[in-house]
Amino acid sequence: MKVGIVGAGMVGSASAYALTMLGIASEIVLVDYNTDLAQAQAEDISHAVPFVSATLVRAGHYDDFVGAGVVIISAGVSQKPGETRLELLGRNAEVFRQVVDQVLAAAPNAILLIASNPVDIMTDIATRLSGLAPQRVIGSGTILDTARFRSLLGRYLEISPQSVHAYVLGEHGDSEVLAWSNAMVGAVPLMSFAEQAGKPVTNAVRSEIDAGVRHAADKIIKGKGATYYGIGAGLARIVKAIASDQRDVLSVSSVTAELGGVKNVAASVPRVIGSSGILMDLVPDLDETERIALAKSARMLKDLALSVPC
Repeated sequence: MKVGIVGAGMVGSASAYALTMLGIASEIVLVDYNTDLAQAQAEDISHAVPFVSATLVRAGHYDDFVGAGVVIISAGVSQKPGETRLELLGRNAEVFRQVVDQVLAAAPNAILLIASNPVDIMTDIATRLSGLAPQRVIGSGTILDTARFRSLLGRYLEISPQSVHAYVLGEHGDSEVLAWSNAMVGAVPLMSFAEQAGKPVTNAVRSEIDAGVRHAADKIIKGKGATYYGIGAGLARIVKAIASDQRDVLSVSSVTAELGGVKNVAASVPRVIGSSGILMDLVPDLDETERIALAKSARMLKDLALSVPC
């Protein structure tokens, strides 16, 4: 599969690198307003190709997206001093208006994979601007938060995080909901496994893991300025599900018909992902506290999305 990437910064380049390492894409085209940056990233990544795959990695222009099955959009502008979140969203909406038009002019059949933050709102904006069915506009959503949740649970329980089945729902942000009530380890409910392993999940443990998930980005940004490896791998994982029609269940954002009583809101729930995009939404069984928190998250996202004209 040919994959286009708009935005050759840290997230765009990390996703290109992850795709190359996994050998998922036959060709990757990087596009950025800074053409020198796109060229440099493409050259650097292409020098890793002989070690791992046969992926063609190159810089290009929007016209070079012709035939792409997926286009990752990680473009956007940074917040100015004194600028409100709504003002920033308005400027990013204008960036997306230009980007989405040019992407679809070259690759009208591509699935759009949104990585720009705030990702849920930008997924909503991309859906409105593109006119595509929501199933073809996928935000990275809480795929990274879910990975952090599983990683911290695996570390505490001293097992592989790949054996932990737990999800973060709602917003990729402060109102996200860690779904503790339906978390599983293998085929065993989390709490049961924890007791059997002699590693009980106390309130203190839950609070520590919750904080670890919610504040992971803050800690990483403080140490090195930005997060990019985790989300780069997450984006590559989504592309893999599409390229191979794997029908994997991944926690991604998309405009959802109804969530927590809120209609047509972009937020994350587990979704079945295949070659045509999102095939099915899955809303897991939650306890009352989690249901209320998810509805609150959905309402906040809907109100914010409505405040941004497209």
